[in-house]
Amino acid sequence: MGGERAVYFFGKGAADGDGSMRELLGGKGAGLAEMTRLGLPVPPGFTITTAECIRYYDAGRVLRSEVQTQADAAMARVEACMGRRFGDAENPLLVSVRSGARASMPGMMDTVLNLGLNDTTVQALVRQTGNPRFAWDSYRRFVHMFGDVVLGVDHEEFEHILAEAKRERGVNLDTQLDAGDLERITGLYKERVRARTGADFPEDPRQQLWTAIQAVFGSWFNDRAASYRRMNRIPHDWGTAANVQAMVFGNMGDDSATGVAFTRDPSTGENRFYGEYLLNAQGEDVVAGIRTPCPLTVAQKEPDEDVPALEEAMPAMFRELSDIRTRLEAHYKDMLDLEFTIERGRLWMLQTRSGKRTGVAALRIATDLVRDGLLDERKALLRVDPDVHLDQLLHPMIDPHAKVEPLAKGLNASPGASSGEIVLTAEAAVHAARDGRKVVLVRTETSPEDIEGMAAARAILTARGGRTSHAAVVARGMGKVCVAGCGALTVDGRAGTATFETTHGPVVLRTGDAITVDGTNGFVYRGHVPTVDPELSSDYDLFMGWADRARRMHVRANADTPQDAAAGRKFGAEGIGLCRTEHMFFGDERLPWVRRMILAVDETERRAALAQLAPMQKSDFEGIFTAMDGLPVTIRLLDPPLHEFVPHTREESDVLASELQMEPDAVWRRCQALREMNPMLGHRGCRLGITFPEIYEMQAQAIFEAAHAAHARGVHAVPEIMLPLVGTTEEFRRLRALILRVATTVLGAERDKVPFLIGTMIEVPRAALVADRIADEAEFFSFGTNDLTQLVFGYSRDDAGVFLPAYVDQGILTRDPFQSLDLEGVGQMVAMGTERGRATRPDLKVGICGEHGGDPASVEFCHRTGLDYVSCSPFRVPVARLAAAQAAVRAT
Repeated sequence: MGGERAVYFFGKGAADGDGSMRELLGGKGAGLAEMTRLGLPVPPGFTITTAECIRYYDAGRVLRSEVQTQADAAMARVEACMGRRFGDAENPLLVSVRSGARASMPGMMDTVLNLGLNDTTVQALVRQTGNPRFAWDSYRRFVHMFGDVVLGVDHEEFEHILAEAKRERGVNLDTQLDAGDLERITGLYKERVRARTGADFPEDPRQQLWTAIQAVFGSWFNDRAASYRRMNRIPHDWGTAANVQAMVFGNMGDDSATGVAFTRDPSTGENRFYGEYLLNAQGEDVVAGIRTPCPLTVAQKEPDEDVPALEEAMPAMFRELSDIRTRLEAHYKDMLDLEFTIERGRLWMLQTRSGKRTGVAALRIATDLVRDGLLDERKALLRVDPDVHLDQLLHPMIDPHAKVEPLAKGLNASPGASSGEIVLTAEAAVHAARDGRKVVLVRTETSPEDIEGMAAARAILTARGGRTSHAAVVARGMGKVCVAGCGALTVDGRAGTATFETTHGPVVLRTGDAITVDGTNGFVYRGHVPTVDPELSSDYDLFMGWADRARRMHVRANADTPQDAAAGRKFGAEGIGLCRTEHMFFGDERLPWVRRMILAVDETERRAALAQLAPMQKSDFEGIFTAMDGLPVTIRLLDPPLHEFVPHTREESDVLASELQMEPDAVWRRCQALREMNPMLGHRGCRLGITFPEIYEMQAQAIFEAAHAAHARGVHAVPEIMLPLVGTTEEFRRLRALILRVATTVLGAERDKVPFLIGTMIEVPRAALVADRIADEAEFFSFGTNDLTQLVFGYSRDDAGVFLPAYVDQGILTRDPFQSLDLEGVGQMVAMGTERGRATRPDLKVGICGEHGGDPASVEFCHRTGLDYVSCSPFRVPVARLAAAQAAVRAT
């Protein structure tokens, strides 16, 4: 291991790595190497691998000596390419140090620019360029970034010094400060470093380099990066690469610029070059939203926008950049995010990666790439994220009939529409979400530290920043509604106000006031504005047709009413995987009879109450069969413990006794008797059917009568009766016999005309262990992964919120097992139960119906395990359809 390669060089058309090495070089390093190999203008540099980051942590945050040796050799090659020497007093080479994980994590980790400057090399930069303002601006930026990232001095302290200097000079923009101002500010920055750290700012470029590399590696585990990984399911053990690259400068005057571009519109997917740039700036200025950027193309400009597009200001540079756009998109066969710098009329490419995009854009780009012949249908399926992009497509939009006037307009950064109370800090958003309140995070601009608040908010609104700002990029990646660059907005955190300048004067809103954010059109409205569900485009139908052709597994919906069943079918469900009959027992006309049944003193009273419920259940089932005509409907017989249906206080019990004309003490004693120490493991599921068989008899009768009635109307009913919480073969055998007796009684000679199956829900670990014996009797298995997860882990889903977040934060668990299937434990139970069941009954139909049925990672596991179907909520059906298709594509 000692001699393993840690450093990969790139420069002047030669690169040690390439674009296929994302796992080792990270996304940025792989992109730089690939662009270099393609002959594009890339500043030379080298990448220290992700593997070295992990070793750095394993060794107690110590870099191997071999890394420094290899990096010194690579730095010599960079010096030769640039004709400068790192740390040289006369002809200094300056570098950047940037992170680069294999998965895009925009803004989550740290960067240091202009590294190598000190009191000597800054003077050399003045002499070389003849531009003292540029030299001192670069030095000022370096001290700020290094002080913040490496030395731990709060970023806001440097911002305060800068703001005070601008106030004293009576200017608003950094670019209005002259060289003398910037030299003085640099000195003040260094004094602040000394005051906070007790040491002078480091002058040795080598020391600067190695501490910066370690800081970049260290930022892999900063709070915002860890939060982003948890939210996006990025493993903590991947690590980040560190990229050291020769600096090129976009802040050398009006013939220099920096920008971010997308090869297609990331909001709509339209095939047009799209992006933003700033003259006389460095890259951090664009993404931080400190200055409002200018559009890349004339077509992007608003009708009344009086700013020069890059296409107008630097036409030759724009043409060169456009050519590179075409080459890279054809090479990668994807919409790309590009970062570039123009230094004194020379274009340099700093990054290429797959671009973050909205759901609408993802769908259009995928289908257009197939139409353009760049991708085939199966590969195009992998360009759309089921959990983000498809989910976005189902987001609501402002009701076009709503009679409302916008309060303000900004940039439509991430689509959809959402309302909520104003909060002005990320912390407030997190706390509000925990309390169940819907909030909109309103900020001057967001920063990576706001990541958890952005995740908690329903929408994000910023006063500054463009469509490539931090807020815009992260919101699109999260699928959050976002409007950025709302110039009419002023945020005052101390006063707790958000002020909007309107044609009628200022409108002052306070924290807690409601606003609606329309990320599709960029409007902000006061109060809650009605929304409607969007209409899906023809691209959606085309794309989902590809998905349905590619997938092997079926996708069903969890639905308890005819309305839910119809919604599931609308979204492409191929049946119902879970109809929870207990949900049919609530309601003003039903609950009294349910309670009479529960409080009955004997079977006769119990059957009398059940007889009143039977027609209601029959009506429900007939409506569901009609909605799902020709498709299977899996019906779970009564599962929850009976105490859930009765009062829990004496006062409520007395009211019930009065309604039922029963003796109050008797009702209260019966309610108390139903209480259990651990109801999840108590008198529920098939145990109810064993002790009170008349309950399951009534439900089976309602199912068969509904199926027969539907059949008589020409509706093809396909019931699958599911027995819950079975743990032994004998439980299943007895209840199956009961159901068959009811079928014979109800259907008689017409039994063959109503096909049905009897199966079980595998949610008890013992059932998975003895699945071969249960399959002697059961015709299908449906894994209830919600309860199976509880029982395998020994976690109560209702109580695990106290400790599960800490388990995920600390890496004890990679993700919440109630959100994404635990493959090592619960997944093994599913695989074992499937294998053992099919060993007895090869044609056994197997699916899952827990919440995991709509989770893409869980769906992929189900495909690999050979399940026949997954079932999820109706609105997650498209997500599961695409996830199943992607699993099939990846498996080939």
